[in-house]
Amino acid sequence: MAYSVFLRPAAVRELEGLPVQIRQRIEAVINRLRGDPRPPRCRKLVGFENEWRLRVGDYRVLYVIDDATRRVTIARIAHRREAYR
Repeated sequence: MAYSVFLRPAAVRELEGLPVQIRQRIEAVINRLRGDPRPPRCRKLVGFENEWRLRVGDYRVLYVIDDATRRVTIARIAHRREAYR
C-alpha cells in the first residue's frame, strides 16, 4: 500500500521559488516517496524521532514519516547551506 505525500505551506513556497529544472527533479523525488518513503539514499536526522532527509543536488528535502497513517509530510525544501537552520 502506498503512502500519501503532503507538503506543508512553507515547503510549497520553497518549491515554487526554485528554478524549473531543480523543481522538476525534486518533484520526481517527492513522487517516488509514495512507494518507498525510505529510499536507499535517504538519511535519518540525528536527534529526531521520525525526520528524514533526501539530497537532490545542492538541495535537501526534509520530511517526516508517519507509518501508522502511511503519510509522508514534506516539511522543508532548501539549499544545503540553509536547510538545517
